[in-house]
Formats: sequence, C-alpha cells, structure tokens
Amino acid sequence: MPAFFLTDDKASQEEFLACIRDTAKAIAESCAQPAPDSGAGGQAFFPAYCGPEPAELRAQLAAIPVFPAEGKGFQAVLENIRTHVLPNLVRTASPGYLAHLHSPVLLESVAAELVIAAFNPSMDSWDQSPAATEIEVLVIRELCRLFGFGGTADGVFTSGGSQSNLTGILLARDAFCTQKLKFDVKKHGLPENSARFRMYASEVSHFSMEKSAHLLGLGYGAVRKVPADGRRKMDAGALRRMIREDLAQGNLPFCVAATAGTTDYGSIDPLDDVAEICAEYGLWMHTDAAYGSGLILSGAYRNRLRGIERADSVTVDFHKMFLQPISCSAVLLRDGSQFSPLELHADYLNREEDEEDGYINLVGKSMQTTRRFDALKVWASFQVRGKDGWDAILASCVENAAYVYERLQAAPDSFETIAPPEISSVVFRVRPKPGSVCSGEADTDRMNKSIRRTLLHKKGIITGQTTDNGRVFLKFTLLNPAITRNDLDRLLACILALRDGWQP
Repeated sequence: MPAFFLTDDKASQEEFLACIRDTAKAIAESCAQPAPDSGAGGQAFFPAYCGPEPAELRAQLAAIPVFPAEGKGFQAVLENIRTHVLPNLVRTASPGYLAHLHSPVLLESVAAELVIAAFNPSMDSWDQSPAATEIEVLVIRELCRLFGFGGTADGVFTSGGSQSNLTGILLARDAFCTQKLKFDVKKHGLPENSARFRMYASEVSHFSMEKSAHLLGLGYGAVRKVPADGRRKMDAGALRRMIREDLAQGNLPFCVAATAGTTDYGSIDPLDDVAEICAEYGLWMHTDAAYGSGLILSGAYRNRLRGIERADSVTVDFHKMFLQPISCSAVLLRDGSQFSPLELHADYLNREEDEEDGYINLVGKSMQTTRRFDALKVWASFQVRGKDGWDAILASCVENAAYVYERLQAAPDSFETIAPPEISSVVFRVRPKPGSVCSGEADTDRMNKSIRRTLLHKKGIITGQTTDNGRVFLKFTLLNPAITRNDLDRLLACILALRDGWQP
C-alpha cells in the first residue's frame, strides 16, 4: 500500500522524494521532444505544441479509464502521464508560444508550487496558515507601496483577474450605496432604484465587466461602453459626456472601470484623465491592470501607468507579466477599510477575539473561504530576481513588441497593423502576396485563419487570432523575456512563407 501523505515517517519521505524525482524527470525529458521544421531556416524551434488535432487527442485520452476498479500504482499512472499528457501540453516557454496572456513560469515559482501543494495551507484563518498569512500580508504591503498607495491601503490574493474585477466593482457598488444613498446592501440587498445604476468601461475592456454587473444583480445594461480612440484607449471626452447624459436622465453613475492593458491590444486607458473625471463626479475608479500591472516593476516603462495611484481599486494578475503559475492574482484597495462589506465572523473560523489578540484571519477580505498560498510564488520570485532582474524582464517583453511592430511597419505590402504596442501585444493582419489570386477581404480573412491553424499543427507555433472591425487579425503576445530578435525574425519569415504558399 503506497503512503497516503508526507509525514515524519521515513518511508513516506522516501516515497515522496521518489514521486517528485520521477515526475520531475518525466517533465524535463518531455521538453526534449523533436521540433517540426519552422520553414524559416536555421535550427528548429523548441515547439509550443506537437500534439494531434482534437479528435485524435480526445480518443487517446478517452481510452484510459478515469476511475478503474483497482488502483494501478503511481508508476503506471506516471507512464500514462508521460505518454499521453506531457507530449500534448503547450510549452509556454517556447519562443513560438505567442497566442494569449498566458506566460511561461519562473523555475523558483514552480518550486514554490511544490511547497504549496505539499503543505496545503488554507488562507482563510491564521491557524491554518501561520507563515503563509504573514507572507501574504508582507507581499500585499509591498505591492501597495509599489503602486503608490498610502499607509491605509490593503489587498488580498484572488483566483484571477475576473474575481479581482468582481471584487472591485462589488466594493464600488456598496460604497456608492452606503455613502450616496445611505443604504446598506449587505443587510437589505439591492435598493429599488438599482436598475438605474451605471458603470463605465471601454468598448475594448474585458468581458468580466459585463459578467460582474450580471453577478451583482445589475445586468449587462448597467455597463456603458465608452468609445475607444484609434489606439484603442478609452476616449475620456466621451466618458465625461456619457456621465453627464446619464445624470440628466436620472441614472446613477457609481464606477468607472479603466483598463491598463486590454486583452487584445495591450492599450492603456488615460488613467490620469479618468481619475480627474471620477474625482469631479464622485465616482469609484477601478483599474483592471491584470495585464499591464507588471510595468510597475520597470524603471523605464512604469510611467505608462501614470495615474494608477489614484485608483480606488486595482486588479493585478501575476500569472501574466509576473511569470507566475496559474492562478495568481490580487485586488488592491487605496483605502483598505473599504473591504468591510466582505467581512463576516464565524465562531468556528475567524473569531473577533482572535483578531483582537493579533491573529490575522484573511477571510474577512476575500470572496473565497478556502484559498491557496499563492503569495509564496511572488515572494520567492521577487527575492530570486531582485529589482534589477525584474527591470530586465519587463524591458525585454516591451522592447520585443516594439521590435516586431517596427518590422511589420517596414513591410506594408505584407502586413497591416492597428496601433503601436504600449505593453507587449502586437495585432497585425497578413496581406496577400502581391500578384496572388487572393481577392478581397474575405479571402484575406481565410488566409490569416489558415496560417494560424497551420502554424499550430505543422510548425509548433501558436499565435493569437482576433477580429477588428469585423476583419481577422493575428496577434503576438510577448510575455517571454528569453525570446530573441532572431527568434522573432524567424517567426515572421515562417508566416510569410505560409502566406506565399497559400491557395484560396
């Protein structure tokens, strides 16, 4: 009978070490699988994906019983993982992985994940997570300092950017009801006039804005979509006009959700202008910086977040530019007392007398009860890399995006671009080869889709795909600081080679 847990028993410790050693070896060896020829000359890429198409992969995995009558033992299961799972996972550290806000992960953070899994602390109460609680408090304090918040600021780790956005908007709604309407949502539910509540977000903001409005009982109609300019930033003048219109119609504006790094374009709304408007009309300013928050660690580029220190709440995703394993996110408040709507005491968990005696129970700031010790990953990687290391990481990502954009701009017959990158995303459209039989926008859409699919299944390269004004565009999201300019040149050459060989 295999050991159940890691304990003080020597046999359990030896089995733990064997499991970890064998698993780590299988993971490392899986990264040595042969890469397909990129078709761009030179050494083949470390592939992002070399697995089969969906139907074949589905059949492979369906052939393995999920819940067998008799246990197989760890080595047999590891062999299934080695054979059927590891080869068919995406390698986020590949230079050819460019599709999503989905980063490679730092080695020290992988090690931190092992500590988290082995001890399984739960962040709701101090007695379940003594060191973990204290480390999260320290990491949050440092983050608040980095974002320019004062001594009353606070924050909490969350499951991801969507939950961080939901938390910020919930607290905005409750603060509005308490301060402006003298109404206690926590006690009485939504007020009768809640159908007139309005919040504002850019037309290219994350879909979690509408989802949050729905979950908070306000509905999609509460979200006013503010037009974006040619660089896909919120139009501050349009925002002011829309607020005035709503006030004139008897509606109740309560929040502006600015974006510091839109999902497709990486565009950053004019945060200082938004802050001025929020101050003028007494509105809560939430900033969804799930993507762009990493710039706060950059000496050269942190000024692109100017004005974020004036936000009431900020979403930070560490599993994007901070290169952490999923999931790892936080929401920060300029005034930590605004977390009070989430606080509720339970005699079995977070007793008031314990907190009076100095035991910190973080459940009072969180939508979650049971919660992972994700702060350890950030704590470890901040210490391993230091300020200089992080400055170099962020500079590499931002400057690689600028380089790609310059290359695309230099070849207008081959590529169409939308706007210069502010962070590390570049959206572009491949133009047909001059003189080809490809005709019209519909053919060009099909060609771009075909290029992306061929890159995925034949070249081990994964690019993003989106639409802009109804047309298909491709996207590089550059979160890997180890990518070189030579890598980027070869990626673009591979795309052009596929373009040249495409037939409608």
